[in-house]
Order: sequence, then structure tokens, then C-alpha cells
Amino acid sequence: MTFLEQIIQLDQEATLWINNAGPVWLDPMWKLFSHVSVWFPFYALVAAYMFWRLGWKKGLAIVLALVVSVVVTDQFSVFVKDSVVMRLRPCHNDWMLSHGLHLPSGPHRTLYGFFSGHASNTFGFAALTSLSLVWNDKAHSYKGWTWFVMIWAGMVALSRIMMGAHFLGDVLVGSVFGLLVGAGMAWLSRYIIVKAKL
Repeated sequence: MTFLEQIIQLDQEATLWINNAGPVWLDPMWKLFSHVSVWFPFYALVAAYMFWRLGWKKGLAIVLALVVSVVVTDQFSVFVKDSVVMRLRPCHNDWMLSHGLHLPSGPHRTLYGFFSGHASNTFGFAALTSLSLVWNDKAHSYKGWTWFVMIWAGMVALSRIMMGAHFLGDVLVGSVFGLLVGAGMAWLSRYIIVKAKL
């Protein structure tokens, strides 16, 4: 067995263990965290808070950065999933299904899952909003927000494993990519704010 095959097997076994670790009565919670549309009001509230706390100019720069971050993380994950890696999701993997993968909502509508768009989107959002608030509002501490939004992003990412839609590796790679994009966009928006003296 090659090193890559060992990594894939370990990823499968870890995913299966996590997927079966939670009680069935928590399935509705995982479904809630997995549904992107549920979080649209949350995104809108955060955007409104940015405008209120930082002013409309800085707020606009950060909200535009958020939009770019979501588009980049989402579309790049789709490209990698469907055109580069093409790794079957756990819910379409015969080995995972035969070893007891739990599927609260049945198989995902698309075949490929590496890497997780949910994880990259939410961790990008978490990194960008946290850094933007800290860098652009020195008068307040945002440790509470940082903890909250990172835990929220982690729960969304974990929900994808619990739903059988992603392997652990899909989620880890997506999370790291999202953090990098979010931090990069936070830096870019801060650079624009400073240079334009917003």
C-alpha cells in the first residue's frame, strides 16, 4: 500500500468514526448547520453591523471583500471538485456505505467532494470578519466575536461530515483554504481603507 493509499484509508476511517460518533437525535441540528440558506439573515446582520460599527465607507470595502471571498472560495472549490480531483463524496463511496456511513438526508446530489465549499466559505467569512473588525476598530475588543464565529464555522464544517457529504480531509483542506482567502481579503480591504483614507 502506497503512502497516498494509507492517507486515503486513514481519512475514510476517521470520517466514518466521526460520522457515527454523534447521537441520531442531533441530526436536525447538523441539517440546520449544513443548510446555507438558513444563514443568509446572519450574513445580512453581520454586514449591517460592519456598516454601523465602521461607517459606510469602511463597511462597504469589507462587505465587498466578503462577497469576493465567498465567490473565490465557492467557485474554486467547485472547480477543484469537478475538474481536478474528482474524489467521490462519502455518500457515493461504496466502501463507506458498506461500513455503516450515516446519512441523515440521503446522498448528496453531486458526486465529488474534495474540497468542502461549506468549510472554505465559512472559515473565509470567519477570518475576514474577525480580522476586519480588529484591524479597523481599535477602540473595541472582538475576542468574543472571533471565538463565536470560529466555533460557528467549525460546526458548519463538522456538519458536512455528519451529513455524509464530505471526508475529514475535504473539510480540513477547505477550512485552511478559507482561512487563507479570508485573511488575504481582510488584508486587501485594510490596505484599500488605509491608502484611500476611508
